[in-house]
Amino acid sequence: MTLKNTAMRWGGVSQLLHWLVVLLILTTGVMGLVMGDMRNSPTKIEIYALHKSLGLTILALATLRFVWRFYAGAPVPPPGTPRWQDRIASLTHWLLYGLLFAIPLSGWTFNSAAGYPLQWFKLVNLPPLTARDAELRQLAGNVHEWLFWLLVAVALLHAAAALYHHVFLRDDTLARMLPRGWLRAGRSTRPQD
Repeated sequence: MTLKNTAMRWGGVSQLLHWLVVLLILTTGVMGLVMGDMRNSPTKIEIYALHKSLGLTILALATLRFVWRFYAGAPVPPPGTPRWQDRIASLTHWLLYGLLFAIPLSGWTFNSAAGYPLQWFKLVNLPPLTARDAELRQLAGNVHEWLFWLLVAVALLHAAAALYHHVFLRDDTLARMLPRGWLRAGRSTRPQD
């Protein structure tokens, strides 16, 4: 497996970053949905701290993904892909990148406006983004939640499009984001690399 992206498929680094971020989003999303309803306890505080640390990790990985995408490029669309589909796919990718930055930053703003300290896995103290402010806290909390639900919707559309390409169009859109051999590419006649 090549580390860098080729014209035909995503490389190992892009695949690793993609699936790691997906796993972290699922984890932090479930935590975010559950922790608000928990009774106050040391466990709740620990889950909040872990949620914040994982969110900061997503922010760091999103930055790395963004830089890697510019360095390594992206595969070309499968043969026969209509221009409008390619544009929607590109717009969706950039919207996902934007959300990977905006959601953790809105959470950081919420945390700062609430006056809570922020640590990354109890290893690094991070500065507040703003002073304590009750109105900003409320706004940032709402934005954080709204952006999460927008991410859910866009990610589901993204996954549905990949499955549509695999099942109905039978091209290699989905297979090229997985390690070679994990999923048979569709009927694509392009060379593998």
